[in-house]
Amino acid sequence: MKATVLFLILISLTFSAYAQAPKVPIATPPAPVFSDRERQTELAKRRAQVAAQMQDNSVLVLFSAEPKLYTGDVDYVFRQENDLFYLTELKEQNISLVIEKKNGAVSETVFLPKRNPQFETWNGKRYSIEDAKRISGINTIVDATKFNEYLQTLAKTPSSSERIYLLLPDGEQDSEGKREYRRESEFASTLATGRTVNARPIFDDLRQIKSPYELKLLQHAIDISIEGHMRAWATVGRASWEYEVQAELEYVFKRRNADYWGYPSIVGCGPNATTLHYEESQSPVKAGQLMLIDAAAEYSHYSADITRTFPVNGKFTKEQADIYQIVYDAQEAAAKTVKPGSTFAEASAAADKVIREGLFKLGLITDKDSAEYRVWYMHGLGHWIGMNVHDVGSYQKPLAPGMVFTLEPGIYIRADALDYLPNTPKAQAFKAKVLPAFEKYKNIGVRIEDDVLVTPTGIDWLSKALPRKMEDIEAFMKVAPTKVPFGKTTPSLFPYVSHSAE
Repeated sequence: MKATVLFLILISLTFSAYAQAPKVPIATPPAPVFSDRERQTELAKRRAQVAAQMQDNSVLVLFSAEPKLYTGDVDYVFRQENDLFYLTELKEQNISLVIEKKNGAVSETVFLPKRNPQFETWNGKRYSIEDAKRISGINTIVDATKFNEYLQTLAKTPSSSERIYLLLPDGEQDSEGKREYRRESEFASTLATGRTVNARPIFDDLRQIKSPYELKLLQHAIDISIEGHMRAWATVGRASWEYEVQAELEYVFKRRNADYWGYPSIVGCGPNATTLHYEESQSPVKAGQLMLIDAAAEYSHYSADITRTFPVNGKFTKEQADIYQIVYDAQEAAAKTVKPGSTFAEASAAADKVIREGLFKLGLITDKDSAEYRVWYMHGLGHWIGMNVHDVGSYQKPLAPGMVFTLEPGIYIRADALDYLPNTPKAQAFKAKVLPAFEKYKNIGVRIEDDVLVTPTGIDWLSKALPRKMEDIEAFMKVAPTKVPFGKTTPSLFPYVSHSAE
């Protein structure tokens, strides 16, 4: 009997251990595939939604993005203007879209550069008329050399269209909009007062709710990012420099056919984890310190945004764990508020409350009902994601199914944070009281960032495959290094390509 009981206990423990075994680095699932019909239907629906919000006897004109200069005669990789891509999925330069609405009827025209054999010899094949029709679903394709003539006619004949919708800067203080919409602004300046309407609010509203089609693309960007993070975790213990860790991470982005990163990767070890946008990656990787990685891929114009903080040697110290647990609990508290009808402000307030209470318990603030916590947590809870990593949309709107945003609380105990406090009695008294705790936690920076979707019943963590709990991170890092050789991949782990040449 005793032997039977012992056997059952051993079996139970074995299966329990198996169930809790940490996941090793995972390969990104295959990219979503859409038929021409599916893509054309999706784009036609978006264009119809835009047209429905246009006044009658009006026209929408969308310009292609302009090439961005890197240096000399070298440009950055071209990336199409988001809203033009949103309505056409046409990626090439010098393409324009015109949607006209007259007496309730809507027409759509793409202005497309003619193919040029000499140009294509140097720069590769460009869209044919048939390509543009197949991709966008728009049947009226006009030579792009006619576009300026069309604009001139539009400007000179106000009766042709009472209102002209353009993407324009949001006022004089919108420096980013002035750069991005330079040509639109120049054209608007040639039009009579009152004819122009800024089209950005139309797109901001539409793009804030992601369709199932968009969610598949965004999820793939997230999946690529997760594999990149896992590879970085698995190899960090054998890296000497931050840039080596960044290389392992971004290798996955390129290998999984991401367009690019969605934003410059942040890979900061030790004190560098306390700098929000640390992008240099030039410091040593040291055992015993935390590594913060805020990095994500962009796929088919959709960008993920994920951050994890983890110990280089695979084990959190007590002080690191103290800070990490507060940030984790803050993220959990925020997530519990997410549901249709709730607000971004409610989620932010829930996270703030946990961070204030946690910092107060550690002695890093003296008043949990004041703004003192902002010394250590100086940014917002999160932001919309989509075609921009900081995507368009209103933060005042109640949450609704299809909205996707980040939850990214953080605590950063910067070594010089107290040096920049104002020289006032109140500030100096605060400094004196928190100094012992500050010395204990100095140079620890923690941020946890996940991409979440509002569903009809609550929340879906789109980046849930990447461990967040401390015990899960430690378990993963104990196993993962044995699965990923540093500096190369293995066929069993990354099955997409042959490594016979290695």
